[in-house]
Amino acid sequence: MTPSPRRPLLAALLCACALAAGGCGAPGGLGAGTPAPPVSIQPRPEPLWPAWTNAPGEPVGRREPAPMPLQRAPALGADGLVGVDPTAVVRADPRMRPYLGRDEIRTPGRAGIRPPVYRDLTGDGRQELIVAADTATGRSALSVYAVVHGKIVSILFTMGRQMAAEAVGTDLLVRIAADDGSEQAVRYHWDGDRMTVVNDERSFRKSGTDCADPEERTTPGCAAERSQHAKDPEEPKGSSR
Repeated sequence: MTPSPRRPLLAALLCACALAAGGCGAPGGLGAGTPAPPVSIQPRPEPLWPAWTNAPGEPVGRREPAPMPLQRAPALGADGLVGVDPTAVVRADPRMRPYLGRDEIRTPGRAGIRPPVYRDLTGDGRQELIVAADTATGRSALSVYAVVHGKIVSILFTMGRQMAAEAVGTDLLVRIAADDGSEQAVRYHWDGDRMTVVNDERSFRKSGTDCADPEERTTPGCAAERSQHAKDPEEPKGSSR
């Protein structure tokens, strides 16, 4: 029997229609009559403490009052804190006053008061005064002074060992050596009243002979292990009271 020439053409048309519908035995596709696999339901977050779900950033306790202006602070001039004697400002601050009488130091390794630094940390275009003092025990004290309503106010006071500080825009990053051998980096940001902690990060380095060499500390064996805590500092403790 001679096959009809219409059968191959009909088969080709049927396969073309099946391909358009995603069938015709395409690789990875479902064959005719094969049921679709069930859709897996993704787990949804289930709050463990529902009362805390809508306010994860609520502070514990009540907000501290704004810091008070320094008593017996020097008068301000047209240049604000830039035109004021830093020693007179420190003398008016009870927390920094004990560090007066030490020599001004230009390099680390000796006890004394570091050169004053001026940076805009409040974002108002005016320069704040940053003062730090090093002690013979290796601890340092740092205070930031700003002009608030025409008065000199200490908006940050903190202490720590082997202290270093950096300005990150209008934020202040303070690095210290923690008691467990790690480095702690605390970032402060102006909140309208004082410099408050917005990030607290500790870095732990694995022990090893190669880790003592600064050039080898980037190797995998000396990789830093970091833990971050937002708005929950342990040391140093920023204070403005």
